[in-house]
Amino acid sequence: MVLEPLQTAELETLVTGINLLWVLTVTFLIFFMHAGFAMLEAGQVRSKNVANQLTKNLLTWSVGVTVFFLIGAGFSSLVGGSGFVPAFQTGGDPNAWVSWLFGAVFAMTAATIVSGAVAGRAKLRAYVAYTFLLAAVIYPVVTGITWSGAYISYGGEAFHDFAGGMIVHGMGGIAGLTAAYVLGPRMGRYNEDGSANVIPGHSLTFAVLGTLILAFGWYGFNVGTAASVFALSESGELTLGAFAYVGRVAMGTTIAMAMGAIGAAAAAWAKTGKVDTLYVANGLLAGLVGITAIPDTTTWWGAFLVGGLAGAQLPIVFSFMEKKLKIDDVCAVFPVHGSAGVLGTLMFPFVAVPGAVDSVANAFIAQLIGVVAIAGWTIVATAAVWAVLKAVGQARVTPEHEQEGLDVSEHGVETYPEFGSGESVVADGGMTTEDVRTDGGSKDD
Repeated sequence: MVLEPLQTAELETLVTGINLLWVLTVTFLIFFMHAGFAMLEAGQVRSKNVANQLTKNLLTWSVGVTVFFLIGAGFSSLVGGSGFVPAFQTGGDPNAWVSWLFGAVFAMTAATIVSGAVAGRAKLRAYVAYTFLLAAVIYPVVTGITWSGAYISYGGEAFHDFAGGMIVHGMGGIAGLTAAYVLGPRMGRYNEDGSANVIPGHSLTFAVLGTLILAFGWYGFNVGTAASVFALSESGELTLGAFAYVGRVAMGTTIAMAMGAIGAAAAAWAKTGKVDTLYVANGLLAGLVGITAIPDTTTWWGAFLVGGLAGAQLPIVFSFMEKKLKIDDVCAVFPVHGSAGVLGTLMFPFVAVPGAVDSVANAFIAQLIGVVAIAGWTIVATAAVWAVLKAVGQARVTPEHEQEGLDVSEHGVETYPEFGSGESVVADGGMTTEDVRTDGGSKDD
């Protein structure tokens, strides 16, 4: 049996179908990163704040993705120079929503990063209000001047951020640091003499589980950004699209991830003589953040260097924030996402494969301009929102509520009622001292 060659129209259908399937698959993988964020953050907060952290993660997605559909995507296109084109205007092509959803999971990643920085003391309504504004305006401005508009360049070299190392993670980390600064530290975090107290999270197991889920989802983030499997040449010939370099992206992501953990472990050991497990976990993530802007162009040795440095800077930057700046970044979102994202973005021209840039100096300046523009906008917008919330008394819970925990004060639940104060939360939001069994009965049944 001899197979007839495919016609151009048939090839176009095949290419479109395979590319759509790939984008949707990696989009679902990126969405699953929210499970990783939920576990990572829940593990790093005290047991009395776990339900609050989980709720914030659920609402980040639910509120943020809705707002991004109605407003954010259109605002990004407006800033990018294409006019306000909201996601619900597809021009009759239902598959245009695939591109929207792919962008939405990136936007929600930036949004959820902030929740870890303000854990344990931010009002839920304040966090939701900020998430609304981030999804509607703050993040779309960043994508508007970069991915949508490509406004940033210098000397013929354009700002380069392949998968959001600065646009998503750097922006989210800087936003988290700014919000944490405006809110102030948790009660008991610092003594009167300025010395810091360690407030450990309640579950290292959850934190490490969340780390590994995030690492798994990151393949969707980085490798998935090589979004076109196939392409058609002008002559109708079937070729590889972005998959022409997908192996480099996968290699760089993997090596940087590993070196991030190694770098953080080495830095922690050199600093304290011990290998802190949480530093290793967060260092692995910092290595991933470091490579996210540049995996499509980075050499193999560049992946080792970027990942190692991104992990090694984590304990150093966190210690500086904690002891010098007195900023209480609960889940270390700035050293993991902020400073690591900046580092990797700025290293682009120095670790790129031959031919990726024409001028190392000009490319570095373009990267620097992009970092400064994104950081400046994020700091100003985030500080303004949280300052207004603080001024009207809506940013932070009361000291009494913070002391008893946000699970009870904000949600009327206890994550671990069996190990609580002897009081249990009942369905109407009240409290009872009666022992409650897991089947709903009491001890006297």
